[in-house]
Amino acid sequence: MPHNIQNLPMVQIKKGAGRSLKAGGAWIYDNEIDTITGSYENGDMVLVTDFDGYPLGQGFLNLNSTIAIRMMTRKKDVVVDENFIEMRVRSAWEYRKAVSETGSCRLIFGEADFLPGIVVDKFSDVLVVESLALGIDRWKMVILEKLLAVLSEDGISIRGIYERSDAKVRLQEGMERFKGFIGEPFDTKVEIMENGVRYLVDVQDGQKTGFFLDQKYNRLAIQRLCPGKKVLDCFTHTGSFALNAGIAGASSVLGVDASQLAINQAIENARLNGLSQRVQFQCSDVFELLPQLEAKGERFDVVILDPPAFTKSRNSIKNAVKGYREINLRGMKLVKDGGFLATCSCSHFMSPELFTKTIREAALGVHKRLRQVEYRTQAMDHPILWAGEETSYYLKFYIFQVTEEK
Repeated sequence: MPHNIQNLPMVQIKKGAGRSLKAGGAWIYDNEIDTITGSYENGDMVLVTDFDGYPLGQGFLNLNSTIAIRMMTRKKDVVVDENFIEMRVRSAWEYRKAVSETGSCRLIFGEADFLPGIVVDKFSDVLVVESLALGIDRWKMVILEKLLAVLSEDGISIRGIYERSDAKVRLQEGMERFKGFIGEPFDTKVEIMENGVRYLVDVQDGQKTGFFLDQKYNRLAIQRLCPGKKVLDCFTHTGSFALNAGIAGASSVLGVDASQLAINQAIENARLNGLSQRVQFQCSDVFELLPQLEAKGERFDVVILDPPAFTKSRNSIKNAVKGYREINLRGMKLVKDGGFLATCSCSHFMSPELFTKTIREAALGVHKRLRQVEYRTQAMDHPILWAGEETSYYLKFYIFQVTEEK
């Protein structure tokens, strides 16, 4: 917790190391460390210096992790205490108020808000926290306390907090996976409103923190394409793109996902919005279903592809490229001439350049011409900190008009 700067352990990095940090990143890797001076425990704050002793800032040390240090400040003489945390939290909230609708949004986005390793999402009057790093985990309760206080200043009352720190990456930090209530229990099915669509968000058992807020404005972008149209939404999860198409006035929508649990939630969400007649859902493997639809002669005005990350490491990127190429190729075949394809990738390791190249190859493979309508990334409440690879363009979202080669 709060420390005396003079007593901080000192970590000196190797000559030539720390290139990512010096370029604006927030991480120092274990193989970049030369020496550690002073007594410490994993999770403690340390002063980081270059090979020549030049101070680079302060961060949390954890030698259990490949990411050995997560930087909290570039200043050598700042005390990381409750006042410091409040400053960071207040800055994050002021940013959201300035750029985004805040009924449901990401309040804290780890490194992009200079609070590395922690995420806090707001779903209406409920907060969901995901803590993934040992050092920041020690400050978790202070961060939440300051967040509640800052929100209350704007008249926002939070009725409950749920923790979803159940990702496998916690194990790499030497931490146990955990999920459960912080404070008093509450109904974990939370109703939210986004883009005019109502959803029941399951903060206890839904994916990640319960709902993918980063696609908020991408979902809104497809609304203008859908009035009176026949729409196919692949990997629909709990129905978000399908419901945006339905609320915009699509004549019919088919949402497909391999998870029956997700489909059940999507059906419930359609009922909640009075869209059950026009928005239908089917539990199927998308890779198996699309060729079947093509064989039947089915065609759609709008096809939406929102797959899960096909790769979570650099080692499996080749197989991921095959998956993205195949799904886009199949999707394009189902778009009527002059119709629209919305396609995205949420994989950090699928770079924008590689994703673009993969889509281009898919189009060539089925002799389609693509006219780009727009390119988008994650919503503004998931800010991209330039020069920090930790918060890069992980979400890539294209809308194309698809035409036959003539």
